[in-house]
Amino acid sequence: MRRPAVLALLTVLLLPVAPATAEPVTGELRVDQVGYGPAETKVAYLLGRAPAVGARFTVVDARGRTVHTGRAPAPTGSWNAAHPAVHPLDLSAVRQPGTYRVKLGSAVSPEFRIGGGLFAPLARANNEFFQAQRDGEQVITGRLSRKPAHLADRQATVYAEPEFGGDFGDEILAPLKPIGGPVDVEGGWADAGDYVKFTSNSAYSLAEMGLSLRTRYDRALADEVRFGLRWLDKMWDASTGVLYAQVGIGTGSEEFGFLGDHDVWRLPEADDARQVQPGHPEYFVKHRPVFPANAPGEAISPNLAGRVAAAFALGAQVERDRTLARRYLDEAASVFAKAKTTEVGELVTAFPHSYYPESSWRDDLELGATQLALAGQRLGDRRAKEWTSQAVHWAREYLGGDDQGTLNLYDTSALAHADLARLAPHLRGELVADLRRQLDEGVAGAQASPFRTAVDLTQFDAATKSFGFAATARLYRGLTGDPAYDAFGTQQRNFALGANAWGISLVVGAGSRYPHCPHHQVANLAGSTDGGARILHGAVVNGPNGTANFDGLTPPDGATPCSEPLAAYDTPESRFFDDVSSWPSSEPAIDFTSTAMLAFTLSP
Repeated sequence: MRRPAVLALLTVLLLPVAPATAEPVTGELRVDQVGYGPAETKVAYLLGRAPAVGARFTVVDARGRTVHTGRAPAPTGSWNAAHPAVHPLDLSAVRQPGTYRVKLGSAVSPEFRIGGGLFAPLARANNEFFQAQRDGEQVITGRLSRKPAHLADRQATVYAEPEFGGDFGDEILAPLKPIGGPVDVEGGWADAGDYVKFTSNSAYSLAEMGLSLRTRYDRALADEVRFGLRWLDKMWDASTGVLYAQVGIGTGSEEFGFLGDHDVWRLPEADDARQVQPGHPEYFVKHRPVFPANAPGEAISPNLAGRVAAAFALGAQVERDRTLARRYLDEAASVFAKAKTTEVGELVTAFPHSYYPESSWRDDLELGATQLALAGQRLGDRRAKEWTSQAVHWAREYLGGDDQGTLNLYDTSALAHADLARLAPHLRGELVADLRRQLDEGVAGAQASPFRTAVDLTQFDAATKSFGFAATARLYRGLTGDPAYDAFGTQQRNFALGANAWGISLVVGAGSRYPHCPHHQVANLAGSTDGGARILHGAVVNGPNGTANFDGLTPPDGATPCSEPLAAYDTPESRFFDDVSSWPSSEPAIDFTSTAMLAFTLSP
């Protein structure tokens, strides 16, 4: 039957818009390879080899049935010469729990899930990484067949702070000078892909693990927190008022005839078998030096005092043994009372300081005092009110200062603000405003990124900062009930779980493609290099980094060769290199992983 002319014209006008290009759509699809909560904003990305405005995409379920269709909007930007157009694809209408893929032209995405409770297993995986990082006698065999290691730490010698210099601040200028000991510093966690142990980083991780445990109790995590606090207790000598900052030394010295931890690629248990005497090049590999943060009677660097106090105080909040909880509270109080708050100077983080060049400390004191107040309330300690007052003081000092950041190893203010706002209602507005400041900084950064990542991919710590934004968005939502930053926080988690140019999850074992070649000695020498079962499950690696940071990398002597290049997705400014030599992108660390754990624990 013939249609009226007006109806025919209307039909033409309502036809779907054709793609702007007649060429076949080519490119690759990036998604959060773990998935999305049913009510979350869901965005996939077409990493296109040409613009594809209007191209039709579909979402199919596990049986291949189409459940959603849409059109590619204008690109959010260009990625590199081979991929000049990144198109965001909105999948938010798909809410039914299940397993899905996105299809567009010849491109098919990895599988992803929609459902509740997707991220609690990832938090448990993160805890498995901490188990794999255990040092000392109480190791857990796990996937990598761990064995006891560094038992010589039970009788460790204390040395004066090393003298460093050089262009990068890591050149040793004088022989190490023994000043005391022996001390028992056995146990704890190796910091990263090496075997050095840092009080600052361990305390930061313990604080986030404590917050995760307080949010959702898990027996294995409770055991791991207790394990970490056992070592932290060894690093604090309350009788002398000395806090030990570090066990082991990463930097060796050819001039002074000794190797550092970073100079020998080996399994940690090999160190116990070394037969070495003082003066042997490998002496400090087995008999690892201990460096104090302060001398007896002196105050402690405030960043250390604050975060160590926070770790113990959170232990006091989550520990079910009231006697042990009281001990943690007393430890927290004694460390906090030793904080240096005038003429602070260079903070103590690691030796050398250039490894972890932190400058912010008022946030750590705010966090320590806040957690002391909460622990005091739980245990009926009358000092809780005074600790609350101190937390308010240090929050105001932080808010009025110019050394402000966002959640990562170098800034703990988001963790402090979220709890202090409930303790001190009169300061709530200012604390909430600063959480918004942190999130707004991220939102502004994300607007300039085709993949809507808030972090600078030419700098270190992309993964942990992404998870920091994701965690902060959830802390803000929990505190205020305001969903304004929900989509932003979800996007930062998505980026770290595969919705990035490289299509790689930055959490080992999470998703369909994750780092197979981490810069980690145990994973490399005792694990799989092809993504098999023997992996460093749950580890979070650094992530993309500035191109210049990869100059001159060579595989460590003795390492199992492993390299899976992803150069097609690099830009002139940033890259991700899945290679055993690639510590700037593929080395995991405890602080990266604890921030991810908190973000996953807080996720819906």
